[in-house]
Amino acid sequence: MAGRKVQAGGKNWIPARAVLCLIAAVAPCAAARAGTGAFAAPSSYLGSLDPGVVWELLIGSVVVASFFGAVGLWILSALRKAKRAQLRRNAFVSSALNHLNQGVVMTDAQERIVFCNDRYLDIYGLSRADIRRNMTGVELLELRRDRGVLDLSAEDFFARAAAPDGLVTELPGGRSVLVKYFPLPNGGSVATHLDCTDQRKLSRKLASTTQFLESVLDNVPVCVAAKNIEDGRYIFANRAFERFSRFSRDHIVGRRADEIFRPETAASIDTADRAALNAAEGYHRSEFFVERGSDKRILASNRVIARNEAGEPEFLIALFEDVTDRRSLSRELENNKKFLELVVDNIPVSLIVQRVSDGRYLLANRSAETILNRRREDAAGLTASDIFNAREAKLIIARDEAAIRKRSMIAEEHPISTKDGLRLFLTRRMTVLDDVGEPQYLIKTHEDVTDRRQTESRMAHMAYHDGLTDLPNRAAFLQALTQMIEACDGTDEEFAVLCVDLDGLKEINDVYGHAMGDKVLIEVAQRLQTVARGGVVARLSGDEFGLIIDGKQPAAGIALAEQAAEALGQDFLIDGKSVRTGLTTGIAVFPDNGSDAASLLANSGAALFRAKAKSRGTISIFEPEMDQQIRDRRVLHQELSVAIKNGELSLYYQPQAAAGGSVAASRIIGFEALARWHHPVRGFVPPGDFIPLAEESGLIVEMGEWILREACREAASWAIPLQVAVNLSPAQFTHGDLVGLVHSILLETGLTPDRLELEITEGVLIEDFDRGLSLLRRLKALGVRISMDDFGSGYSSLSYLQAFPFDKIKIDRAFVINLGRNPQSAAIVRAVIDLGHGLEMSIVAEGVETEAQLGFLAEEGCDAVQGYLIGRPAPIGQFAGLVGGDQLAETVRRAG
Repeated sequence: MAGRKVQAGGKNWIPARAVLCLIAAVAPCAAARAGTGAFAAPSSYLGSLDPGVVWELLIGSVVVASFFGAVGLWILSALRKAKRAQLRRNAFVSSALNHLNQGVVMTDAQERIVFCNDRYLDIYGLSRADIRRNMTGVELLELRRDRGVLDLSAEDFFARAAAPDGLVTELPGGRSVLVKYFPLPNGGSVATHLDCTDQRKLSRKLASTTQFLESVLDNVPVCVAAKNIEDGRYIFANRAFERFSRFSRDHIVGRRADEIFRPETAASIDTADRAALNAAEGYHRSEFFVERGSDKRILASNRVIARNEAGEPEFLIALFEDVTDRRSLSRELENNKKFLELVVDNIPVSLIVQRVSDGRYLLANRSAETILNRRREDAAGLTASDIFNAREAKLIIARDEAAIRKRSMIAEEHPISTKDGLRLFLTRRMTVLDDVGEPQYLIKTHEDVTDRRQTESRMAHMAYHDGLTDLPNRAAFLQALTQMIEACDGTDEEFAVLCVDLDGLKEINDVYGHAMGDKVLIEVAQRLQTVARGGVVARLSGDEFGLIIDGKQPAAGIALAEQAAEALGQDFLIDGKSVRTGLTTGIAVFPDNGSDAASLLANSGAALFRAKAKSRGTISIFEPEMDQQIRDRRVLHQELSVAIKNGELSLYYQPQAAAGGSVAASRIIGFEALARWHHPVRGFVPPGDFIPLAEESGLIVEMGEWILREACREAASWAIPLQVAVNLSPAQFTHGDLVGLVHSILLETGLTPDRLELEITEGVLIEDFDRGLSLLRRLKALGVRISMDDFGSGYSSLSYLQAFPFDKIKIDRAFVINLGRNPQSAAIVRAVIDLGHGLEMSIVAEGVETEAQLGFLAEEGCDAVQGYLIGRPAPIGQFAGLVGGDQLAETVRRAG
């Protein structure tokens, strides 16, 4: 220490030494010059000053200037050294922090970012250029939100990250990041970001494994107990132990044997424990007597000592069973064998174990007999070549060898011939290695997925086909039109699009009922397919069909329309009743009447509208003057815009009820808000007219905001906190800040988020899947419920259920109205209910109009229903009693 002080002192004396040296060099010269008058200045030049004084002043000035110069050089050198040391320290700290395995962000007292390491940028996919100078922590969070790697507000982020356990955020791709936020005494902060994806997976896997092992031990018929060796207290006891000892697990765990059993039994247990502890191999098997009630039982006990990392005994594990009535070792082994066979036989999949060396089957459970086409006892010792035909055996052996080479699990689906025919199985193969790491056994499980895949195929078919007639639906028809246009574009080929409307269907429904009408529609579909001779025929709506015909136009289109009218003009004999219908047809021709699918279909619809206006049963070809209908729609669009601004719209509410066996047993749980328009001149405008117009024109965004705000305001006033459901249009997801709008409306109206249910159709996810999914997740983060509307009417519903955890699924009314008439509809509804419950989503059925439909849905476990049977849409005043508005109900009663 003294040496360092001397050294430091020496460094401080450097400027002084320089001055002394300079004085020593100059002083002799000055003295010499002062001693001789050779250089004395003439008195006439210096006045009365002594020349010696002048020289002394000059020399002193030089000395002083040299001193200050030396001091300045020393200070400059010291500053440069300090700066280089600071730079080295900064580089060291920055390098150290940049090599951490977790992201670090530091801010100063003004919340400006002063440091952000490379790991943070890597975790969130940012670059160093994204971190602007003087950027604040809140701005960095906004940047992450814009990049889609943050789905909560800055306030929530800081509040939750500052908690002791930190905040776990989920990133795209299934990654998880643990964030911890630490405020600093100087007003700044430090936040750490650790990618905990693997840890969370491992934690979940460990928890699952622990639960599995505990479940296995609980279901093992042998008594299992574990205790601490240090204090002899039990830390685990399985159900078999509980049953044998007749004590509950809570009574056993935490106590010693002498606190539970009688002294003789406790002494026997203590003796067995000490024998296991003294055994060199840490294992002890014995039999001893215990008292249980008034009788004595003989227990066969196996005790194992579990040691810690240091090799010291820590736990004692006891497995024992009552062998009073069976002392024979062979009988004990037989019972163990039966137990294992029972476990294997009750596995709900086919299980087969074969030896790798020769491919012979060693073990198979009862379920595997379907695969093997024989009793499992007869399959033991055989190979795949002995059991299956040559072609199947070759394929099976090749797949077995591939699994053995890979030495890990391989899963695939392939057909297998069984006694019930060719079935589709999901086969998993896992190789078991021996002690030296060589393949020893191959375990194969086979799960019959035939019915599941058929159901998925049916539901995929439903997306493009009408549930009643099995014809292609509107979406499939538009796809066919697009393909036809692409094939004919640039050529001289022509084709016609026919929109045909079934005449008289309403009368058939009114006279004979909807069941008869459905049968007529099925027969109409078959006759149209016959007339079209394999061409495209689709059901566009309730009684409207579409056809495509190529050839010289419009002659080919007119000929097809006449043939279809002739085919449908013949009487339908259904259920002993003869009914008659007809066709009205509108025709549009490609390319004269449109160059895209939507235009052709719209123009054929306009021609159909003109044909209906003329006379039922006529054929009309699109003409340019039919654009008047389009102009009329524009007028209606303008009037709708004015109606939204002038408050001409109102909300009706249709009740939703928990599905009971009857209407009386179905408790109202909420309402769906529905827009209604009463035009001052036109009168009541059907929603089917103005809602599609609002969707096409973009007015639905403004209208949707009004509907959402009005529904939330009304629901917030209800004394009984029932749910309120509001439909969201796909357009609302692509215009403006929908999440911010919902949040602000909830704050404005005071409605709690859990009472608001937002209904969407799959159109929200079709146009921009990633953006739609992100918005849905952010909406759900607000606390509102998300429901998929019209499930089954689209073509991607199943994939969307896999991508987003919806709270509710609404079964499309097209399936509900056919319950009791069409067995396929019942099967589909049942499958959707099972699917929803399997995904932990509640199910709502729309369009319930009969007690029979309600009874079927309640019996199948449907959670809720909605339809005319429960209640028609009406102003909320008519439901005042249901929402707790007694005063409002009295006002309505008096006014009515």
